[in-house]
Amino acid sequence: MSYQPLDDKLIEDVAYIFKALSDPTRIKILHLLFYKECSVNEIASELNMQQSTISHQLKYLRQLHLVRKRREKTMYYYSPDDYHVMNLLEQTIEHTKHTLGG
Repeated sequence: MSYQPLDDKLIEDVAYIFKALSDPTRIKILHLLFYKECSVNEIASELNMQQSTISHQLKYLRQLHLVRKRREKTMYYYSPDDYHVMNLLEQTIEHTKHTLGG
């Protein structure tokens, strides 16, 4: 197998994903959504954060296709859009626990 350089657009898109994962609030949201689908209010309550903060971060995560929303009557419920990045996040958490002895 020979080396094939990555397309510049793909590199940029990958960098945006890592940028999204570099924010502690977004990590908390994604980690929670890895385990259960939640509304904005549920996420805010679980993470003890303001609803406006959660909404802002969910919008960002949706733009990157990291989370999706489902409407049920007047409520929106959020879940992972794709498990590739969620698995990367979980692997990183496990790696960090392992290397830091936690």
